[in-house]
Amino acid sequence: MKSSYTIVKTLILSEKISREMEKANRYCFKVDPLANKLEIKQAVEQLFKVHVVKVNTMRRKGKLKRERTAGYGRTSSQKRAMVTLKAGDKIEIV
Repeated sequence: MKSSYTIVKTLILSEKISREMEKANRYCFKVDPLANKLEIKQAVEQLFKVHVVKVNTMRRKGKLKRERTAGYGRTSSQKRAMVTLKAGDKIEIV
């Protein structure tokens, strides 16, 4: 079994996600690409001591980035998880 720290990598913060945190009690995490929704739910509940109601996942393809030469490179692809928490639960962001 994978460790919770290897499943949930980082919390993603942006303006859109900040609105979701305040309005719908949703948080966005960068997660391991091989993790499924059940593993993500258990990892978030164990790490942050909250109750997860729903998990939505999305795969984001890496973008093309121009290099100094005529070639193109690519940023790394990632998997994100939008986690909806039970009403009253919060994750403290430091």
